[in-house]
Amino acid sequence: MDKKLLIIGFVWPEPNSSAAGSRMMQLIALFQQEDYDITFASACAKTENATNLKALKIATETIALNHSSFDDFVKDLQPDVVIFDRFMTEEQFGWRVAEHCPNALRILDTEDLHCLRKGREEAFKCNDLFETKHLFNDVAKREIASILRSDLSLIISEAEMDILTQVFKIDHSLLYYLPFLLDAISEDTISTLPKFDERHHFITIGNFLHPPNYQSVLYLKQYVWPKIRQQLPKAELHVYGAYTSQKVNQLHQDKEGFFIKGYAEDVAKVMQKARVCLAPLQFGAGLKGKLVDAMQNGTPCVMSSIAAEGMFGPLDTNGFIVDDIKEFVTSAVDLYTNASIWKAFQDNGFKVINSRFQRTNFQDDFMQLIQDLRSILDLHRQGNFMGQLLQHHSLQSTKYMSKWIEEKNKS
Repeated sequence: MDKKLLIIGFVWPEPNSSAAGSRMMQLIALFQQEDYDITFASACAKTENATNLKALKIATETIALNHSSFDDFVKDLQPDVVIFDRFMTEEQFGWRVAEHCPNALRILDTEDLHCLRKGREEAFKCNDLFETKHLFNDVAKREIASILRSDLSLIISEAEMDILTQVFKIDHSLLYYLPFLLDAISEDTISTLPKFDERHHFITIGNFLHPPNYQSVLYLKQYVWPKIRQQLPKAELHVYGAYTSQKVNQLHQDKEGFFIKGYAEDVAKVMQKARVCLAPLQFGAGLKGKLVDAMQNGTPCVMSSIAAEGMFGPLDTNGFIVDDIKEFVTSAVDLYTNASIWKAFQDNGFKVINSRFQRTNFQDDFMQLIQDLRSILDLHRQGNFMGQLLQHHSLQSTKYMSKWIEEKNKS
């Protein structure tokens, strides 16, 4: 029997632009391996960086916000499983799926916990120490409601699992820890990577549509890089990332060795040329794709505690975790100049990828859970009364707002 998966994307996946794009392609590969017929739909405009899904035998559909044409589309498709890419997508389309495909398993892929990122950003802007109170923002009300309405939510970080279960008291049955799903790094691959003496300069990377990445680069420019440059006058910092804006490009300074490189066509290539990756993120959430790219390509890091969150578990890190500016600079210089420290951290990174994020450690259990939930879906939903409450028509504000907008657009 054919198994149908509908993915409703917040954007079209761009794995070379963002960790979210890589994550989406990993999920697609997982379901393809289980012989699901996959349709990817999005209301967002495609960019030139988007993956050619049709070449991967994935059907695509452009859908409209606040329009009943989606109802006809989803009724005709009748998917067995629907994945919402981030809570905003579930808000827009979740009620339509529930109405027209009540037997479809509804899965929310959170990507990262948006209310955590928002709370940290608000604390940062106010120069406050982040506390639990910052979590209880307007984004949290929407995001937690979306999690409760869904049959299952995929959580990428163990730290965020703890926040959801301990702070927001979400039942474990509604959550599933599913981090990055990566191929193991073999000894043969490791042997081909450039060695310490073959690498030069520092690198940082991140999609500039993502506010934490711009703030990180600004922090490097203003506070960190000048001090590193004083001690390593021949070193350069190469800044990569999709969607550079004028405010990013104006940070470029040849004389200071601060180079805005823009979009990286091949992340592995540029990461392997660099000796050290810098990631001083001051707010954010989820797992950081830049650290995964660094570990996969044998590039040790100096990172903030927020950048490192959820990445290493009980294992040794692939670099220094420091938040103080002076310590960050000292760590960066030490890592750049000491081959033995550098090699030890590089080896740690390979172990982290192979122990914590190897795809084969997760895929069987996850797909078995999907099968089990589909077979007991009514019983599973009965155990989630808060979800039923939020699906009740009197509380579906997004549904009736959408219908109002649709009618308004007709006039």
